[in-house]
Amino acid sequence: MKHFCSILFFLLLSCLGFAGFAQQVTSQRISGSFQQVPFEQFVKQIEATTPYRFYYTPTAVDSLTITVQAQNQPLQEVLTLALQQTMLRFAIDEHNRVFVTTGNPVQLTLSDNFFQPEKDEAASTDPVASDNPLPSNSIRTARTSAFRLYDIGTSSSTGKATLAGRLREVKNGEPVVGATIYSEALKVGASTDQFGLYSLTLPVGRHELTIRGIGIKNTKRQVMLRGDGKLDIETEEDITTLREVVIEAEKDRNVAGLQMGVERLDIKTMRQVPTAFGETDVLRVVLTLPGVKSVGEGNTGLNVRGGATDQNLILFNDATVYNPSHLFGFFSAFNPDVIKSVELYKSAIPAKYGGRLSSVLDIATRDGNKKKFSGSGGVGPLTSRLTLEGPIVKEKTSFIVGGRTSYSNWILHLLPNESFKQSSASFYDVSAHVSHEINEKNALYLTAYLSTDKFQLASDTAYRYRNQNASLKWRHTFSNKLYGVLTGAMSTYEYNITSKRDVSTASRLTYDIKQYNVQADFSYVLNTKHNIDFGGSSVLYHVSPGGLAPSGTESLITQDVLPREQGVESALYVSDRIDVSPRLSVSLGLRYSLYTALGPREVYNYVPGLPKTLNTITDTVSYGSGKALATYHGPEYRLSARYSLTDNSSVKVSYNRTRQYIHMLSNTTAMSPTDIWKLSDSNVRPQVGDQYSVGYYHNFRANTIEFSVETYYKSTRDFVDYKGGATLILNRHIETDIVNAVGKAYGVEVMLRKLTGKINGWASYTYSRSLVQVNQGTTSDMINGGRYYPSNFDKPHDFTLIGNYRFSRRISASLNYTYSTGRPITLPLAKYYVGSATRVYYSERNAYRVPDYYRADLALNLEGNHKVKKLAHSSWTFGVYNLTGRKNPYSVYFKSVGGQIRGYQLSIFGQPIPTATYNFKF
Repeated sequence: MKHFCSILFFLLLSCLGFAGFAQQVTSQRISGSFQQVPFEQFVKQIEATTPYRFYYTPTAVDSLTITVQAQNQPLQEVLTLALQQTMLRFAIDEHNRVFVTTGNPVQLTLSDNFFQPEKDEAASTDPVASDNPLPSNSIRTARTSAFRLYDIGTSSSTGKATLAGRLREVKNGEPVVGATIYSEALKVGASTDQFGLYSLTLPVGRHELTIRGIGIKNTKRQVMLRGDGKLDIETEEDITTLREVVIEAEKDRNVAGLQMGVERLDIKTMRQVPTAFGETDVLRVVLTLPGVKSVGEGNTGLNVRGGATDQNLILFNDATVYNPSHLFGFFSAFNPDVIKSVELYKSAIPAKYGGRLSSVLDIATRDGNKKKFSGSGGVGPLTSRLTLEGPIVKEKTSFIVGGRTSYSNWILHLLPNESFKQSSASFYDVSAHVSHEINEKNALYLTAYLSTDKFQLASDTAYRYRNQNASLKWRHTFSNKLYGVLTGAMSTYEYNITSKRDVSTASRLTYDIKQYNVQADFSYVLNTKHNIDFGGSSVLYHVSPGGLAPSGTESLITQDVLPREQGVESALYVSDRIDVSPRLSVSLGLRYSLYTALGPREVYNYVPGLPKTLNTITDTVSYGSGKALATYHGPEYRLSARYSLTDNSSVKVSYNRTRQYIHMLSNTTAMSPTDIWKLSDSNVRPQVGDQYSVGYYHNFRANTIEFSVETYYKSTRDFVDYKGGATLILNRHIETDIVNAVGKAYGVEVMLRKLTGKINGWASYTYSRSLVQVNQGTTSDMINGGRYYPSNFDKPHDFTLIGNYRFSRRISASLNYTYSTGRPITLPLAKYYVGSATRVYYSERNAYRVPDYYRADLALNLEGNHKVKKLAHSSWTFGVYNLTGRKNPYSVYFKSVGGQIRGYQLSIFGQPIPTATYNFKF
């Protein structure tokens, strides 16, 4: 009894002591007025007057300011008010330690059922494991998945096993592209591909894997890996990241990534860049990146590292797009609401891509919401758009379909020029995508795209052009280490021009190109040091070079149709990424391409060694259907390497050779809907290019600020240039008006970007030259005496600044400033007379330049409230394009006035253009 009383007395004292301690903790009250106080200063004030001590990551709060009024309130209430508009969470333990984290608070105690697995999430030796679907409002479920131990596989005799799976967004089932699954302890990781798939080989045993990516909350998974197995992971959306991170899925990719000369853009962040008419424009944002230019305003043709616009391979879900613009280039052809991601390869182009010299722009669509029906859209001054998506079979089959249309005629009717008042212009495009999960190892993806433009100038000439694209993919997973994708695609581009100015000369000009391709791509993870990609492709081209037909019964035009051209381009490729050591990684790739021009066709032969003219034709050779009339082939090397100097800096080098068997013929500097594509044949050789690149990369402030400088040198041969006065349309002897030129381009690209915080964005400067030489044939065929001269898109200096400032979660502002050197032009210097005929004497080609170009744009984004249970969410974007009203010259032309030749410059946007766009989502 005596011992029992002693124990009871001891327990009573302990309880009283604990009660006293609890009273001491809860008695700590906070008072004060904090107005726009930096978070670190706020913490110091609290720590100076209370026993609390804060623990947090400095980079997570570097731009956070606190505004709160506290009147003798507990710290919990003060922090709840201070952090309610952020993604920060806090937890306070019994030792007065305050843990501030992003996303989920620190769990200070284990849940009651922590050691008892939930029924559908039980750990087992089944080689397949999966997260529970995470409700968007469930912190506890996310926390359980992050701390639970997943038991994967059965046994491995090699001591290593391969973990594979898929990352999806919990909200809509969309695959997460470009995220990393990384073991910090082993410094080994993998990235998800376009389907959200990953494969990672690790030693058998326990591992902690970190998952991070753009637009998702960083999370972890605890894995006990016993053998090969699968782990599918569902991630939650991170609203703050979507608004703050501008480019790149992982913050350390700038330094640690092997790929150089590549830019990855997420469509959700492109919305912050101001554009001419208020609608998010994929190609306009791409033009803000270093090394990417266009010849002028109102043009979406890309000139990448000194390359021509036809030297870019533009893919929309692996289908080639030949004209990526609407209304002569004022709008891009892609609906921003259906796009998931955009990747631009400027150098070290992966071996799977071929057919173009300068770059690859790979645009991928979203799969559509697999869990519920939803939609989005927008209304602007010239265009409107609507996108619908949802499940067909929940969790297995989904669709997304989006459409855009324009109603721009009203603005033409407001112009003072009578010709414009009688003009009309419109376009529409439709994108549709269906994804279907057949089973765990097989999936199908079907994409269709259609765009049509119509415009009529002054009621006499009507233009119409159209893109049609479709692709079908079958993805099959053979094992954790090997999967493949089989793709079939079709691409068509056509235009027609109808002229009715005079009934006697009324005519209709037509052109079209069709492309059918099949491609098989495989990815094999050999081990932790080797990741092998291999495959093959074949493309069949059909080109109708042009046809002229009378329009109407009274027309006197004689029908003229050029013979059709066709050819086949095939290739095989293999590449291996080799992790030699933690600091050194190398990628070795080889692509071998083969092209054959096919009949039926008549080919002109010319006198060897002499310029090709009508006078040097020796004979005509006829080839039957399917007969080979010319064959070209050769290797394409793809090499790159990365060496990490420190954890925050690296050096990268790359070399690639590319071949191009199709050429664009254009008599305009800008990309035009009337451009002609010409296949290589016995008289027109394919283009070949070699590019060498070296870069230095450094990250600052815990990978939140990136710096890079890349320099390159590129040589090309056999690309097409034109003789003076060349005729490109309906020319049966086109080889007599074109010449095979050589070129060189070189430059330095510098970029600095801040990825996080209220202020984010990037600044880039590019110095580059693009030079051409035609030094063949007779003296009259040489251009500028056979010397190098600037190409039409040679613009040595280019500077771009993109800045975003977030006032709150609902209000943000964006600024875009760009400057570039004026493009080269050829000017008439004098006129003279030969007999009774007047002749014009021109300068050397591209000897002069138009004035320099600069422009500033401003936009204000206003979002509705972020309540989860709302019928629809909406936002407004107000902007001003060309804020200073500068009249940037698009072209320079000359008129004879009173016997004198006078020069004029044409400006597309010569004054500020205000815009307002309403966006909605439901």
